[in-house]
Amino acid sequence: MIFYVNVQAEKDGNGSKAFPFRSINEAAKIAQPGDSVHVLPGIYREYVNPIFAGTEDNRITYVSVEPLGAVITGAEVLKSWTLYKDNVWTARVANSIFATYNPYTTLVYGDWYFAKADKHTGCVYLNDKAMYEVSSVEECIKADVYECSWVPEDSVYKWYTEQDPETDETVLYANFQGKNPNEENVEINVRRECFMPDKTGVGYITVSGFRITKAATTWAPPAAYQDGMIGPHWSKGWIIEDCEISNSKCAGISLGKYLDPDNDHYFTYKYVKSPTQMERDAVCRGQYHGWLKENVGSHIVRRCNIHNCEQGGIIGRMGGVFSIIEDNHIHHINNMMELGGAEIAGIKMHAAIDVTMRRNHIHHCTMGIWCDWEAQGTRLTQNLLHDNQRPAFAKQLKGGMMCQDIFVEVSHGPTLIDNNILLSDVSLRFATQGVAMVHNLICGSFTCVGGGTAPRYTPYHIPHRTEVMGFMTFLHGDDRFYNNIFVQKWPSEDFVTLHDYDDGFDSECRQVGTAQFDEYPTYDEWIAQFDFSKPADMGALDPVHNQKHLPVWSEGNLYLAGATLTRNEVNGLEDLNSKDAYVNLSETEYGITLDTNIYDYLNQFRDRMITTEVLGKAFEPEQYFENPDGTPIVFNRDYFGEHRGTEVIPGPFATVSDSTGKLF
Repeated sequence: MIFYVNVQAEKDGNGSKAFPFRSINEAAKIAQPGDSVHVLPGIYREYVNPIFAGTEDNRITYVSVEPLGAVITGAEVLKSWTLYKDNVWTARVANSIFATYNPYTTLVYGDWYFAKADKHTGCVYLNDKAMYEVSSVEECIKADVYECSWVPEDSVYKWYTEQDPETDETVLYANFQGKNPNEENVEINVRRECFMPDKTGVGYITVSGFRITKAATTWAPPAAYQDGMIGPHWSKGWIIEDCEISNSKCAGISLGKYLDPDNDHYFTYKYVKSPTQMERDAVCRGQYHGWLKENVGSHIVRRCNIHNCEQGGIIGRMGGVFSIIEDNHIHHINNMMELGGAEIAGIKMHAAIDVTMRRNHIHHCTMGIWCDWEAQGTRLTQNLLHDNQRPAFAKQLKGGMMCQDIFVEVSHGPTLIDNNILLSDVSLRFATQGVAMVHNLICGSFTCVGGGTAPRYTPYHIPHRTEVMGFMTFLHGDDRFYNNIFVQKWPSEDFVTLHDYDDGFDSECRQVGTAQFDEYPTYDEWIAQFDFSKPADMGALDPVHNQKHLPVWSEGNLYLAGATLTRNEVNGLEDLNSKDAYVNLSETEYGITLDTNIYDYLNQFRDRMITTEVLGKAFEPEQYFENPDGTPIVFNRDYFGEHRGTEVIPGPFATVSDSTGKLF
């Protein structure tokens, strides 16, 4: 059955084409497996709460009949502004409009939140742009440029809120910089979410072609309930496609965790256990609460434009397993720099087991992709990442995160990163083990090699399942680098960030290449520590098992413009005469293209074809670098999906001519 929705209909109908519903949620209350909900253009100021699940063979589909014509928003228009002083206006809102959740009394705060907790989940928007919150009316009047903002010219638009308990009202003040808010489009966050079931297990739903915007989402760390403007809420088989997702206070799309009252922001409220211990608890408790391949995950997020969200574009702990995230444009995440903590990225996934992220364009984010804990079977392939770094003019936010294209943290692998173009200052933060990098173009450094996190026991899993196989801390290493091109595009001096809170500083490596792995053993050096000719001495091997690094493999890589190679490199080429090598992006009306001369230095340098067999198994889970279905991979397809033949060259392109094509 097809149900029709038209917010511009004269009156509520029965969902037929002749008499449509005026609210999407009316259809969501009754849509059953196999039904479709067709939504006509218009602005739908509502929370959509699907009641019934579809099935694998009979999905429930919600579609905007005009692509991006139907807008689901968590905001309401506010027109009752009166001039207060100078450019500042004030308005009052009855708290009854917020029901049980008032975004203007709810702070963005919780586990793993590091910045000052002085920002609310509410927001004021002027002509679809979020304004900056301040802590007093005086600051609102003064309207100084916010030094941490990546868009300083926008940061003079300020707002402030307080409560009037006598009238039970939220009082808002806003500096509109000379504009009359009653003549502009001014909106405020009212609802926490836009499209998300309030119960778990509502699976097999497709959401296609909507604009979803402006919700008062909450800080979503890994052991807490993770909401987003849209998400499946711990279910299976959702498809979110061809949507524009923007202006979430925290997360745009959540593929994340259910509410567990016994482990929800545990560290914030009880403080007595380590937050990493509560993450271990979350993994084990999750299995008790149905975290199995048959119940959770296997979602698809594709062809979405996700931008201007202040925690993450896509986030999720455990609930996103076995998913595909493809062909999305994710950009300008956390650029206001009002929020800071360990959950901020274009994509931030915990336990991305057998998750494939491919053909995404990710740029101007505090971090591009962050795979935290259990990046087992995770594959990042054919992605374009660039400009994921703080602008030089912006001050570092106290409690904010360092920037990089990819961060893989405290995982045992196998984590596969292949055929990507990585152009930011830092390509990969390496606080992990069990990573294979194959056929990438890498213009940024590796940082935090062998460090970046304290010793931390984290789980690994039965291959291609969620069931826990074991726990182990990190030895670092167990990494592979095959057929990559490294270019020292940026200055090689360490990057120094001064602390806001003392006289210290943080220093990050900016040297491109694999030289940081010089101290790591080859496989032959590592295996020689085990003498198989005599009975094993467990005591003597304790340092090998618990302290010494695992081996690293490096082969067939090309190093240009000062990029340096590890002592263990096999059949690599370091061209010391390539100081003029360059890699630049160009944006035209036809898309993003690459301007480079790196292939002028290739000459007759060739590599061998890389396969799952060459890469072998990640050490701790003893799992091959393979497809989610367990079949082996032959890396004979490049960034564009073009075939690699007998002439295998390093980098993400099968042939030199491919490098001149449109990237995205």
